[in-house]
Amino acid sequence: MAMRGQAHKYGANVDTDAIIPARYLNVSDAATLARHCMEDIDPEFVKRAKPGDIVVAGPNFGSGSSREHAPVAIKASGVSCVIAESFARIFYRNAINIGLPILECPEAARDTRAGDTLDVELETGKIKNVSRGRTYQAQPFPAFMMELIAAGGLVAYTRRRLEAKGAV
Repeated sequence: MAMRGQAHKYGANVDTDAIIPARYLNVSDAATLARHCMEDIDPEFVKRAKPGDIVVAGPNFGSGSSREHAPVAIKASGVSCVIAESFARIFYRNAINIGLPILECPEAARDTRAGDTLDVELETGKIKNVSRGRTYQAQPFPAFMMELIAAGGLVAYTRRRLEAKGAV
């Protein structure tokens, strides 16, 4: 699964309240969450973000709440992938569960600037910063996780498997 997009760059410790402010945690509609994605730390994000764009951040991205609202808001805003120096574990799992690809790659996260064009190949973990002419290597996803992401997340993956077995 290959993707290309422009980078939206953030620093360290971007927590889930920065990704989707707590005042929207009673909302479950993905489109509504997308309209408020990053609004407290980057009020122009939703105006600038285009389908396929990539969020790039420093260490500990997604710390805080265990709710899925943060990765849902990011995915629904059209972001194709998040690259960070590191992720909070619960955010990492929630992102995979909803089908949002995320890659840990400290070098790419540190070197990328806002507006850089990135090419990402999930199967190999290769990240190319087209704007800077640099290539980085992240850990590729195992086949099972690629299936989850391609299906759109854990629920969609499970539904397809059950339908294939005639259980639904």
